[in-house]
Amino acid sequence: MSKTRDLTASHWGMYETVRQDGRVTGLRGAAGDPDPSPIGLGMLDAYRDGPRVLRPCVRAGWLRHGPGIRTEQRGREPFVEVGWDEACELVARELRRVIDSHGNESIFAGSYGWASAGRFHHAQSQLRRFMHLLGGCTVHKYSYSYAAAQTLLPHIVADLQGYLETHHTSWDSIAAHTRLFVTFGGIPGKNAQVGVGGAFEHRLRGGLAAAVGNGCRFVNFSVVRGDLELSRDACEWIPVRPNTDTAVMLALACEIVQAARHDRAFLQRYCVGFERWESYLLGRDDGIVKNAEWAGPIAGVEPARLRALALDMARDVEGKRTMVNAAWALQRADHGEQPYWALVALASVIGQIGLLGGGFGVGYGCENGLGSPHPLLEAGPRLPSGANPVKTYIPVARITDMLEKPGQEYEYDGQRLKFPDTRLIYWAGGNPFHHHQDLNRLLTAWRKPETVIVHEQAWAPIARYADIVLPATSTLEREDIAFAYREPLVIAMRKLVEPPGEARDDHAIFGGIAAKLGVGERFTDQRTPHEWLRHMWDQWCVGLVEQGLAPPVFEEFWLAGEWRLPVAPRPVVMLEDFRNDPGAYPLPTPSGRIEIHSSTIAGFG
Repeated sequence: MSKTRDLTASHWGMYETVRQDGRVTGLRGAAGDPDPSPIGLGMLDAYRDGPRVLRPCVRAGWLRHGPGIRTEQRGREPFVEVGWDEACELVARELRRVIDSHGNESIFAGSYGWASAGRFHHAQSQLRRFMHLLGGCTVHKYSYSYAAAQTLLPHIVADLQGYLETHHTSWDSIAAHTRLFVTFGGIPGKNAQVGVGGAFEHRLRGGLAAAVGNGCRFVNFSVVRGDLELSRDACEWIPVRPNTDTAVMLALACEIVQAARHDRAFLQRYCVGFERWESYLLGRDDGIVKNAEWAGPIAGVEPARLRALALDMARDVEGKRTMVNAAWALQRADHGEQPYWALVALASVIGQIGLLGGGFGVGYGCENGLGSPHPLLEAGPRLPSGANPVKTYIPVARITDMLEKPGQEYEYDGQRLKFPDTRLIYWAGGNPFHHHQDLNRLLTAWRKPETVIVHEQAWAPIARYADIVLPATSTLEREDIAFAYREPLVIAMRKLVEPPGEARDDHAIFGGIAAKLGVGERFTDQRTPHEWLRHMWDQWCVGLVEQGLAPPVFEEFWLAGEWRLPVAPRPVVMLEDFRNDPGAYPLPTPSGRIEIHSSTIAGFG
C-alpha cells in the first residue's frame, strides 16, 4: 500500500486537505463521496479563528473561596488563567475530596455528545477510562436522539442501537424491490449529512433517486413537506397534525384488518399478542373502532385517503413490496414510544418484515449509516475503558431532574430508581446546553453542584458555566483512526495543524491528572497516543482475521492513509435471518418473537 491522498475525517464526512507551500490552507470534499457535506469544509476556519480556550482557567470565585461557595456566580464571574500543573493539582484534589466525602456516585461524568470522529480521542472513552480507574461515576443511559425508542424496542422486537440501527435494509434493496415507501416524519436529507464516527459515503440522495427511477412511490406523513426532498410527482405529501402519527398508523392497520388483507401466517408464526391488539383496533374493548373515520379528524386527513392507502400498502405486486418508516423526531414527544410500537405492529400486519424491500425502518434519513450496503464489522478500534464500578445511572434527558431532586425516587422502564446526590460534574465532549430541552431549568439546576469541570475547545456555554475549564485540542490537531459502522473506509487521521495556546488532547489532560492521583501509568499504559493507535489497530485486526478479512499491518495502513473494506456479499435486509428461521435466530424479546402486545410492559402498570 502507498499513500494516495491526505485525508481527515469528521462526523460530517471525509475531506482531503488543500496545501500551499506545505501548509494546510483548506479542506475539500473527498473523491469517492458521491454527495459530500459542506459542513465540514468550515472546520479549519472554525478551529483556527473561533473563540478558542487557550489556557487552563478557573472561575475567580471558586479559586478564591473553594468549591460549593458562590455557585450562583457560575457564568457571571471572570476566569483566572493558571498553569497546567496547578490546574491538574486543583482537579485531582477536588476529585479526591468528593470521592472521599461523598462517594463515586456523587460524580456525574457527562460526556454526552459525538466528540471526535477518531476512535482514540473519543472523549467519552477517555473520560470513562479515567473515572473507572478512580472507582467509577454516575453516567447517563441512551441518547437524546431516540431514547424512548431505545427503551421500548428491546421489549417488542430488538435493541435499536445494538441491532436495528446497523441492520437497516440497504438502499440498493429498496431501489430494486420496494414499490411503496410510506414514511412518518419524512426522510430528512439534512440529517443524513452526519454519521457517528463519520459519513464517508453520503448515499441518501442516490438511494432515493435510484428508488424513484425504479418506480417506487413515496408517501410522506409530516408537518413539513420539505423533510423528504423529492418532486411532487415522486412523493405524495400528506400533512398531519403534530403527534397524531400513531392514530394514522392504527387506522392503516385497522383498515387492512377489516378488509381481511392482513398476513395471518406472518402474525401467527412471527408475532405474539396480535389478537389482543386486534380487539383494541376493532373496538371490542372500548367501543371505538380505530379506522380511517376515527383517525381522519384527529390527524386532519380525509378518511378515504387513508383507506385507499391502507389497501395499497397490503399488496405485494410481483415481489415489489411496502416499506414503512418513522423519523426519530416522532418519539421525542409525550408518549413517544407509541408511534414506534404502532410502526412495528403496522409492518407486522402487512407481513413483509425480513423480505427484500419490505418491512420497517426506524430513522431512514436521520443518520447516514441507515441503509448502507457495506458489511457490518462487530467493532472498530477502541480504547479499553473497563467496567464502571458504580451502577448508578440516569436516563439521558433527566439531568435537570437529577440536579434538582437528589435522593428522590422515580420510575423508569419498570424499575424504581433514585437520583444520586451530585456534588461534581465532569464533562468532556459534547454540550448539554445544546441538547437539553429546557435551558432555563437546566441553568438553575446547573448551579447546584459544588464543582463543574469541563474540557473544551471553545468558549461555548458549557465552558462559560464551569468552574474549571481545561483547553482541549480539535480533531485537526492530533492523530487518530476514523471508523464508522457500515462505512466503506477506515481513515488514518494525521495531525494537520498545531493546537493554539496551551491546548492538550484529552488523553494528555487525563494523564496529567491521573499522575497527581497516583494512577498515571495505569491510565496511559505507558503508551504514547501513536503507540495507542498501533495497539488498538492490532487488537482490532485479531477479530477481523477471525471474520475472514485480511487487514494491513498498522504501518502500511498509516502510510496509505486509508483502508477500503470489502463489499458485502449480499443486500442487507433487516430481520432476514429471523424471517428465514425464527427458531435458529430468535429475537431478544421474552418470547423470541415480535411482541405486538408485551406482557412485560403491561406488568409495569
